[in-house]
Order: sequence, then structure tokens, then C-alpha cells
Amino acid sequence: MNSANFRIKELLVLGYRIFLAFFFYFIARTLFFIYNSDLLNVSSVSEFFKLAYYGITFDRTAIFYVNALFILLSILPLWINTQKSFQKVLFYIYFVFNLIAYATNFIDFIYYKFIFSRTTMAVTATLEHESNKGVLLSKFLVHYWHVFALFIITAALWIFLYKLVKITPVKYKYNKPAYFGASVVIFLLVGVGMLAGIRGDLQKSTRPLNMIDANRYVQKPEHADLILNTPFSLIRTFGKTSFLKVSYMPEEEVKKYLSSQKFYTNNDPSKPNIVLFITESFSREYIQSFNEDMNIPNYVGYAPFIDSLAQHSLYFTNAFANGSKSIHGVSSVIAGIPSFKDAFTSSPYPKQKIESLVSTLKSEGYDTSFFHGAANGSMGFLGFSNILGYDHYYGRTEFNNDEEFDGVWGIWDEPFFQFVKQTLDKKDQPFFSTIFTVSSHEPYSVPEKYKGKFPKGTQPIHQTIGYTDYSFKKFFEVASKEPWFKNTIFIITADHTNQIEYKEYTKVINRSAVPILIYTPDGRLQGKRTELAQQIDIYPTVLDLIGYNKPFRSWGRSLVGDDQVVPFTVNYIANQYNFQRGNYICTFDGQKVTGFYDIHDKGLEHNLIAQKNAEMESLEKACKAFLQDYFNRIIDRKLDK
Repeated sequence: MNSANFRIKELLVLGYRIFLAFFFYFIARTLFFIYNSDLLNVSSVSEFFKLAYYGITFDRTAIFYVNALFILLSILPLWINTQKSFQKVLFYIYFVFNLIAYATNFIDFIYYKFIFSRTTMAVTATLEHESNKGVLLSKFLVHYWHVFALFIITAALWIFLYKLVKITPVKYKYNKPAYFGASVVIFLLVGVGMLAGIRGDLQKSTRPLNMIDANRYVQKPEHADLILNTPFSLIRTFGKTSFLKVSYMPEEEVKKYLSSQKFYTNNDPSKPNIVLFITESFSREYIQSFNEDMNIPNYVGYAPFIDSLAQHSLYFTNAFANGSKSIHGVSSVIAGIPSFKDAFTSSPYPKQKIESLVSTLKSEGYDTSFFHGAANGSMGFLGFSNILGYDHYYGRTEFNNDEEFDGVWGIWDEPFFQFVKQTLDKKDQPFFSTIFTVSSHEPYSVPEKYKGKFPKGTQPIHQTIGYTDYSFKKFFEVASKEPWFKNTIFIITADHTNQIEYKEYTKVINRSAVPILIYTPDGRLQGKRTELAQQIDIYPTVLDLIGYNKPFRSWGRSLVGDDQVVPFTVNYIANQYNFQRGNYICTFDGQKVTGFYDIHDKGLEHNLIAQKNAEMESLEKACKAFLQDYFNRIIDRKLDK
């Protein structure tokens, strides 16, 4: 048999095996869509196939990366390529690499509902501080057994189809030069093809294909997540950080559109205590008082106590999170430092002097403490709290009673809130305490004694929202009897959003909608406010409320006394920055503006970029100015001024 001809047959079998990878990536994309169809907003079967077609480009890059060793060994002129023993080695290499990568797609069937984007290497920063990774994995496999089952079924089918086409063993006794020559040609052709596939093309002027490139093919930002695949997202973010200095305009021009220095003149000598609750996954969607103007048919809320508290509080019904993960919420709320593509705390730059609520309040004589009922160090909170300089950290260790452990994350909210109250009773005033809650988190369980007490609702999280709301009620009941209560400002917000029931909250911008509520027992702050607000506004708001009379660094604005800064919000969703202000929303991919939308078009459905006007031009400048000051100040380590 002619050696060159037989190598062509080997190449055809190799092509079949790589085709199988493309086929099963299409299956994974289809299942990803089925699990998240309410968030992906695909209007027709033809639109789905169009997006799947664009997705082939990103599948190709991931598949070529994952199969690089397999392809190399398949085409090298080893003279034993067709032998059964060698083919068996190839079989194991193929499936070990492919199935590990393929499994990450299945994680996003569920995880996408929490972070509204494909998983990147940033997830490792989320998990690295967790001491119960095995428990979390086992709970995930049990709770979402159907996803695990689908993976096993598709993997088994993949293996079956792979084995259908085999290579017949051949011994090469003659014409080895022809075999080697044909192999060199094949190697060059395949090598060039792989390089083009991985990069996207071979043009020197273009950069390798990246996640943001998926947005080139879409009108709706969320469609980019359907085009992408998870292995590609992980590969493209491995060992990389989005924290790079940028220069969109001269530094003196930045100051025209952004004020990162604040100074308030509200001289309040009382030095009230500050108790700040950052509530796990407590989306604005779940609270009736925050949805009265949303016109959602058949709306049901699950936080009756927060509703009652809102009637005596100042609360903001148009507020948004600056990030999508818990640690994002902590840095945004306490230090006024948002996180976008990557968490600030997992970047190379968090270990620097940071001006924050902690440092400013400590300078005013406040005792500062951080409470989190999970294992000490969970989610990176202990490390970041040490960087900020909290005086005390109280976690599961300090609670010291695992009979109240929920079995997965930490101490149930109700007993932990009581522990918080008892600890605050012993503190000298003034104090600043941050409480990060635990219970309204997957796997969405409540203590056995409360089974059936809270409405199950239509999403698994709903009953845990009811439980955490009840925990708030019990906390305020006992705290209100203490001397320190009347001289305390209570703030309740959320780290990020979570499971969505109503279509209004599937809209891209509303996926980050959180509550912000400020309660003062003396009733001096009351009313519903509808202007834009965000997590990074809480830091300057607190300093304004306590009468802090020194200049400080803040990208946010006081929600109670800052009339100089136009209300705005900024975050990163669907692989782009979203900047709301005035009458419009600006979307920006880090290099160019991709759209302008009416401020009420939270689904980003009608792009007005072709009708750009002076306000849009100013909005674009403000967005770029914010990001330029944000990245450059962080990298230059100027977060203390």
C-alpha cells in the first residue's frame, strides 16, 4: 500500500474524531440554551442556529487547544501510528482532555443563572478560600443530578461514536521516505490550520480571538454567551488579568467628566453607629416595596419584614450592583471599588493602602468589625478585611456552635444575627459593623424547624429569602431594646442578584438590580427614591451621614446630600461595560462603544448608536473617564487618596 495514500486515510479518521468534538460542543450549546432560554432571549429556531454557527469559530479555538497533543501524536511520522497499542494511547489522551474540558460547559448550565456570563478563570479566585470544596461539589452533583446525568449520557455517546470508526493496523516495511515526506506535508498543513483556528485567522494585524469578539456577531449582548463556550472562556482568561492601564483621553480631561475626590460639610457631632448588612443574593426582585412601580403582572414578594421596614426608611428602587459575585459586593460597598471582568480582590493590586469605610471611620474613633457566618476565610473575606484594617473578624469559629451549621456554607442567619446583636451589645460606641449573610444561597435550604413556614414561591431561593427576612425581623426585635439601637444607622443591601422569576429582571441591565435601604430609628431618613443608585454610593453616603469633614477618595456619590454628581451606575455584564446616566445607557467593550440605549430600555433591545447626540457623546466620555481613572488609580496604587 502506498504510504502517502494511507496517511490520507489516517487524516480522514482524525478529521472524523475532531468533527465529533464539534458535534458534541453543539449538543452542549443546545443544552445550555435549554437550561437558560429565559435569560438568552432567542426569538426563533433560525436565530439559534445562526448563533450556533457563529459559535463554531469559538468552538474551533477551544477544540484545537484541547486536542493539540492528540492531533500532534496522530500526525507525527512514528511508523506505529496505526498499531492498536498506539491507538489505545490516543483514545485515552483524546477523552481525558476532551471530557474534562467538555464538563465545564455543563457547569454553566446552572452557574450561568448566578453570574450571567460564561465561567472564566476568575471562578478559581471565588473557590480558593473555601475549605469545603468537596461538600460543595457533592451537593452540586446531588442537587443538579440531571446535569451530571446528561454529561454521562453525552460522554458515553461520544465514546461509542469514536469507536465506530477505527484505523486498520499497517506495518511499514518499504517506502519510508514517502511516508515521511507525506507526513511532513500533512504536519505543515495541519499545523497552519490549527494556528489559524486558534487565532481566528493568520493576519498579523489582528489579535487572537478573545471573548469580546463574540459580541461582534450579536444585537443582544446576552447572545454572546450562547456563541461562546466555557472551555474557550477558561483558556482565554488563564493567567491573564483585565487590570491594565488605559488611556482614552488626557488626564486633565478625565477631571471634566469624573470627580474621584469627595468632600462633604454635614457636621454631625453625634457619631452614630453604622450597621451594614450585605445580604447574600437578596435581589431587588424579591422585595415588594421595591417593585411597586415596576408594573409586573401577578407580582409576589418574599420579604414582608423588609417591606415593613421600608415604610420607615429611605430606600432606593433603582439601585444596581457593581459586580456579580460576593467578593465584588464587599469591595464595592465597603471600599467603593467595583469589580468588572475580574474581581479587584483577585487582581495583583489589592495589597495596598486603601481608603474605605473602615479606614475613615477608624480615624473617627469607630470600633470596626466584620461578621460572616461561614468558615473563617471563606470567599476571601478574611483576607480582604485584613487589608482594609477591620479591628475584629467574627466567623464560624467565633460563633463556636456547629449545631447551628447549615451543613454547607455556614451558620444559619437567625442564630448568627443573634450572635451579632450580642457581640454589639458589648462594644463601646461608636462602632461600624458589616454583616455578610449566608442562608439565602444555593442549595436554598432552611432549618428543619422552619420547614413549611416560608412560602416556597416559584424559585428555590424564595423560601430562603423568607427565612433571611425573618432573621432580620428577629434581629431588629431584640436589638431595638438595646441602648445603642437609637444611635445607629442601619443599611441593608445585597452583594448581587440570583434566581429570576419575572421577565422584567431577565433584562440585561436589571440582572444586577439590588436593594439599598437606610433605616434610622429616629425616622429622619424616610421615603422612596427612584434616581439611579449603586453599591459604590454607600461608602460616601455613610461618610456624609456621620459628618465626616475631610476630603476622601470615592467614585460614588452621597445618596443623601450630593447634588454635584449626576446619578449614574457602572458594571460589567455580557462581556461589556454598562454605564447608565441621564437619558441613556452606554455599552462599551473596552475599546469602542458598542451601543447607546434609552434609559428605560433595560433589555438593550434598540440600539441608538446611529442617532448619536451630544448627551450620548458626553456619556461615552464619562464612561471612559471612569474606567481610565479606575484602572490607572488601582495600578498606580493610589486608592488611599
